[in-house]
Amino acid sequence: MRSLFKFFVLTYALTWVCFISVVKMSHAPRPTGPATAILSGSLLLLGTFAPALMALGVTARDEGRRGVLVLLRPIIRWHVGWRWYLFAVAYMPALKLSVALIHRLMTGVWPRFGTYPWYIIVLAIIISTPVQAGEEIGWRGYALPRLACRFGFARASLLLGVIWACWHLPLFFLPGADTYGQSFPVWTLQVVALSVAITWLYAGTEGSLLLTMLMHSAVNQTVGVVPSANLNPGNPFTLSVSLVMRLTAMFLWITAGYFLLRMRNVKGSRGKEEINNPRGAIVT
Repeated sequence: MRSLFKFFVLTYALTWVCFISVVKMSHAPRPTGPATAILSGSLLLLGTFAPALMALGVTARDEGRRGVLVLLRPIIRWHVGWRWYLFAVAYMPALKLSVALIHRLMTGVWPRFGTYPWYIIVLAIIISTPVQAGEEIGWRGYALPRLACRFGFARASLLLGVIWACWHLPLFFLPGADTYGQSFPVWTLQVVALSVAITWLYAGTEGSLLLTMLMHSAVNQTVGVVPSANLNPGNPFTLSVSLVMRLTAMFLWITAGYFLLRMRNVKGSRGKEEINNPRGAIVT
């Protein structure tokens, strides 16, 4: 657990230094130019890839080249059942459309829908999936199996969800970010539930990072199918949110509750050379 703690500390340190620096630059009184924009973009990219960079660094130091290869191997673990690909891509849009329907039944009006055509969303998912390696190698490749070995997948998914959500905190103060001025507590509640769903996918596919990357990308690109963000950014620590956001959190936790029950007795096991999630431990 010492290496895992070191991974979390180093990841937070690098990411928050990068993100907070960008926040400071965005609020600077002096006018911004191309150089500032390039520097801000580079810092955001570095901060976003911090989980993968630190996971690779800690693994290389502790386990050498073989450990690094083991860490990266699940990125090409594609041979899983088709239903897992469907789950990864359809989970968030199905949930959001359910939210829209309940909103209609409760209020008599449809909520606001996103404006991007479906083919643009599909293209964005494809392009964005490799980028998610910057987070997934760290969170689900390095941290999750170690936490699951100690706590089991259910509790590990909750703990990792809180850590994952809090890692984003500086972005709630960055103008132009999707999370700027939104409710961090309610957003965290959603992310922890989402962490449970991604852990379910990870365990069901025997640790495929390719599938968790795909789901991470799909969530990012389809969460706006039925937008829940406050159009007037305010205090990031407010609990006052839209009905759509409350319903989204509720639906996420309904599904998360099911996944937690199914994973409650499932533990991960990590050997020196590879991670072995119990084959067939979760029956779907």
